[in-house]
Amino acid sequence: MATIGLDKLYYAKITEDSDGNETYDTPVPLAKAMSAELSVELAEATLYADDGASEVVKEFQSGTLTLGIDNIGTATPFKQNTTPAVAEDLTGATIDKNKVLVSASEDGAPPVAIGFRAKKANGKYRYFWLYRVKFGIPATNLTTKGESIEFSTPSIEGTVIRRNKADKLGKHPWKAEISEDDTGVASDTISGWYTQVYEPTYAE
Repeated sequence: MATIGLDKLYYAKITEDSDGNETYDTPVPLAKAMSAELSVELAEATLYADDGASEVVKEFQSGTLTLGIDNIGTATPFKQNTTPAVAEDLTGATIDKNKVLVSASEDGAPPVAIGFRAKKANGKYRYFWLYRVKFGIPATNLTTKGESIEFSTPSIEGTVIRRNKADKLGKHPWKAEISEDDTGVASDTISGWYTQVYEPTYAE
């Protein structure tokens, strides 16, 4: 079903253990979402036999997430008293003692998880988590004031990669998604979508 809206854009910082396995902090709001474009690159191999394609393998290699947002400012974490800069977490820029955000050529932030939801034509929502996204420097568009009002908003692009931590099937997820009106969806899966990064569970 087609989607007609986008909102509730969140991110969660990642901590890795000595083996590179991820644990996720509590998700916090990133910014007001205007657009999200996700493109995926696949690694593909074809085995030819008897003058034809015998086997074709296609696996996720990486993706590109481009976010159009109203502002890369600050977010207030749940149950905390601090207000870290989103730009600092996402790009590795530094906030100095005067609260000025300083970007340097050596900057580079660790990956984060990104969550959002898209409204469908029937009024229900489809929810997403991208498990590991590494962002670059945000693009800034500035326009002088003219006769008509024109909004200039930032965009930020990140590379989507699979996470290091394997799930119980031994696979390495890169995305989780669900529609709230899918058959058999538990209400607490939807209500808890932003309380923590979704962790896959499977039948025993």
